[in-house]
Amino acid sequence: MAAEAKTVPRKRVPAAERRDALIEAAIHHFAHGGLQGTKVSSIAADVGVAQPYVFSLFPTKRDLFLAAVDRSFEKVATLFEQAAADFDENGPREADEDKLNAIGHAYMDAIGDNPDQLLLQLQGYAACGDDPGIQTAVRRNYARLVQLARRLTGADDERLDGFFQMGMWCNVAAALGIEDFKSDSGWVEKSLAVDDEAAGG
Repeated sequence: MAAEAKTVPRKRVPAAERRDALIEAAIHHFAHGGLQGTKVSSIAADVGVAQPYVFSLFPTKRDLFLAAVDRSFEKVATLFEQAAADFDENGPREADEDKLNAIGHAYMDAIGDNPDQLLLQLQGYAACGDDPGIQTAVRRNYARLVQLARRLTGADDERLDGFFQMGMWCNVAAALGIEDFKSDSGWVEKSLAVDDEAAGG
């Protein structure tokens, strides 16, 4: 008589690890589908859990969206801290670069390398218009970044304003696929030329 096959018990994954994996998967899905266009079942499938399990950790899709947005801002904060630490250790990478500039350069590199991170930020801003609670959460996260940049660099309010205005400018440019967003850099004419070609033929 053939020996019975032994069943290997499945390894139990702690809820904290599942939660973390769901948030990371949610970043990708919400970045591309937004709050309204994303299915929780797709996020659950990526992690290998059933949809009801997701709702045992996050009572609503909105809760999962907010957790993903929070994580996205946390990653930006970590990037700021790492860039500041690298500057302290290695000094400027180019002439006249100070710590705030170094953080800005690190951020611009990061948004180019991680489109999900950028797109989720934009989805978070877009969701603010329909939900005052999301607006409060996103505004609080953004305020923490401003406070962090102030603490790390000692920059005054005028420089901080310029830094974050430039950051939003870079976000829009990256989302549009434009390397240089200056109005005299040629992107306006190139973009309109594409429209003219489409209309003409």
